[in-house]
Amino acid sequence: MNVRRRRISGIAVTAATALGLGTLSACSSDSSAAGNTDKFDVVASFYPMEYLAEQIGGDHVNVTTLTEPGQEPHDLELSAKQTARMGEADAVLYLKSLQPAVDEAIAQSDVKTKIDAASLTKLEDHGNVEHDHDHGGEEHADEHAEEEHSEGGEHPLDPHVWLDPVKYAEIAEGVAKSFEKADPDHAADYRKNAEALTKKLSGLDTAFKDGLAKTDTKVFFTNHAAFGYLAERYGLTQEAINGLDPESEPSPARIKELQQEAKADGVTTVFYETLVSDKTAKTLAKDAGLKTDVLDPLEGITDKSKGEDYVGVMEANLKALETALGAK
Repeated sequence: MNVRRRRISGIAVTAATALGLGTLSACSSDSSAAGNTDKFDVVASFYPMEYLAEQIGGDHVNVTTLTEPGQEPHDLELSAKQTARMGEADAVLYLKSLQPAVDEAIAQSDVKTKIDAASLTKLEDHGNVEHDHDHGGEEHADEHAEEEHSEGGEHPLDPHVWLDPVKYAEIAEGVAKSFEKADPDHAADYRKNAEALTKKLSGLDTAFKDGLAKTDTKVFFTNHAAFGYLAERYGLTQEAINGLDPESEPSPARIKELQQEAKADGVTTVFYETLVSDKTAKTLAKDAGLKTDVLDPLEGITDKSKGEDYVGVMEANLKALETALGAK
């Protein structure tokens, strides 16, 4: 269906269903399905956007995603078929600056409802920077953000905003409002589903606050700088082997610096992720006598993911951080 042409009635989904206890929507990784159903057709750019569309849309939406499971989203290139079909959708949900190919296609598309998740919350600068560990984690993170913005933003803004449950909830509320406006016949259900989702995300936020309140160290090493929002939210310090680009390579000086910081800050673990090479992380860990573990940036769900959906993987991330940081 294209909602601009005709409407359908639907049954309101319950809050439990909206949280993923049942199948919420028809979802496909082939965007060719967009525009050809009797539901509100949404094209999502990659998994975190897909999850929001499914949870908020419930039974009233048909969600297709541009990024295949297991595909590194930063490197996405769209086919001509995907680009053409995008224009047939009722809405497209994306995160501007994360996937340049998607940004370009959306700019050229005549789809009526374009929802940029980056415009629904405040993005920050969490570039691969040196940290002064004499400062407290959260206090220092706030100071750093203010310093960088005052200097005119020398680094690109960090797009990995979905890894902060609080900011992800802000985006969810904005997505719901966009759905309500584009498909007013089901506005009440979209509001209800969004409320259920934000409640779930609030519980996740509480779990992270409680789980990471008292730890032996506040510093963790990651493959690339995807966890800046999470670190800032919970008073931690992220030290990335690479910068915001997961495919970049660290300099020998950076590796030496990390080895020294591991000793100084009591770091036990080097985290890597499932969608990019773990070679550098494992080499650093071996040379520094550290352990390795997965900290999933949730850019996609695969059979290697330690959870079936966003909440499940975030809970697994919390357990990994609790272990690595020595939570008490």
